[in-house]
Amino acid sequence: MHRIFLLFTMLLVGLIGFGSAVTAEAAFSDRAKDMTKVSGVRIGKTDGNVRIVIDTARSVSYKQSVLSNPTRVVLDVQNAWVAPEAKKDIAVDSPLVSRVRVAQFDATTVRVVVETSVKKGDWKIFALGGEKPRIVMDFGAAPAGGKAAKPAQEVKKPAPPVQTDETAEDEEEDVRSPRDSDQLDRDLSAITGMKGRRIAIDPGHGGSDSGAIGPTGIMEKSVTMRVSRELKRLLEAEGATVILTRTGDTEVSEKGASATSVEELQARCDVANKAKADIFLSIHADAFTNREVKGTTAYYYAQGTKQSKQLADSVRTALIDAIGTVDRGTQACNFYVVKHTDMPAILVEISFISNPDEEKMMNSETGIKKIAQGIADGIADYFG
Repeated sequence: MHRIFLLFTMLLVGLIGFGSAVTAEAAFSDRAKDMTKVSGVRIGKTDGNVRIVIDTARSVSYKQSVLSNPTRVVLDVQNAWVAPEAKKDIAVDSPLVSRVRVAQFDATTVRVVVETSVKKGDWKIFALGGEKPRIVMDFGAAPAGGKAAKPAQEVKKPAPPVQTDETAEDEEEDVRSPRDSDQLDRDLSAITGMKGRRIAIDPGHGGSDSGAIGPTGIMEKSVTMRVSRELKRLLEAEGATVILTRTGDTEVSEKGASATSVEELQARCDVANKAKADIFLSIHADAFTNREVKGTTAYYYAQGTKQSKQLADSVRTALIDAIGTVDRGTQACNFYVVKHTDMPAILVEISFISNPDEEKMMNSETGIKKIAQGIADGIADYFG
């Protein structure tokens, strides 16, 4: 009788928890109807100037401020949420703007931070309405002729921007508030295209197989595990279910170190196939005898589906945008793990661990986060 009562209690608690999650998700979905989606950021360079365009679903209000040492222009878009597929960290090849970051600052604010060398007064921020509402940030001198170009076909006035222009010498920049961040992630997952996806991530090598080793002794198996864990965190925050083929420094096959190469690789495929994953990604770091070689490559099975190539292209492009390395292209291959999985599958060579600079990047916390974010952005682009 005690066992029956205990089982009934556990079932009741589970139902209550499930009901609470559904209620919270529905509540955020209702709230999101009154919020504006920030779909992405575009960057262009013309006549030596840099234009940053923040695309929104409808007209918005915003606040702006300035932080010093180094100079950062902060734009807070009010009553908005950022699409998971939007690029969150963009390096800009310009002496005027070096970096643009985007994040969900709190439950109703999207924060855009622009790192710039431009002096105060040499940038301009304005909002445009019409069929394609957006916020425009111009850095540099006005185009030839002395005046900025007048926006064409402005149909209606946007919501008035709430502007502040303060220099905060000692203010701590907070791209994303840590407060309630877990709940915020759960809330956002209710309205993203990632929700419900089953994604298998294979951290390459492990256990007795170290993989490639960098000039300072950094092992490929450690890099792939760190990237995979961070990638898992990012994808789960967007509502996906993530399956790792390994969760520690071990082989995947039950035979352990005594397994043959084929047995070990098949064990990784089995994890993804049994989980009925929607996609499979095997994470690796490349190596070559020439330490100057660098870059990112994505592979897909030569006889596989076109979806595999699309996934490889999306992940490769987003990863290169995130870490700024050389584009070595998407290539067809006959690798075991992409050949024997039942879903669109790719193998990603992040960059060259044999290159001292890329090894250093792959061994840093910042580098790991950039890599994982780039791959996550590529997956989001693939799912659309």
